[in-house]
Amino acid sequence: MDRLGLNKKLDTPTLWRAALLQLAAVAVLSIALAAALPHSFFVDWGWIAGPTAWMLCAAFTARVLSLPLVPTLIGAVLAGLPSLVAVLVNLHWAGAVLAVGLFAIWCARLPRAHTLPS
Repeated sequence: MDRLGLNKKLDTPTLWRAALLQLAAVAVLSIALAAALPHSFFVDWGWIAGPTAWMLCAAFTARVLSLPLVPTLIGAVLAGLPSLVAVLVNLHWAGAVLAVGLFAIWCARLPRAHTLPS
């Protein structure tokens, strides 16, 4: 493991679970927000609403997959950076798909958190 707690090898089942879960969470939250809020909200506040929604979905993914929260959120930030370029060239959803893939790779290298006894 390195300084960030990343494993050298990818855990393939975690990669696919993280990708599908993050993709589903982002899709569900995006649809809910689009149904609840006017388009003008996203024009004015999308710069903060999008990253906030992304981070909330990443925290949800970390919780469901028993991944450590802080390293997972660091990965979400790093995975989201390349999608900024996609937004700037008007390919927002392509950037989101890229970010999901990068996030899943990051998650697949994280150690699973120990579950707390209930």
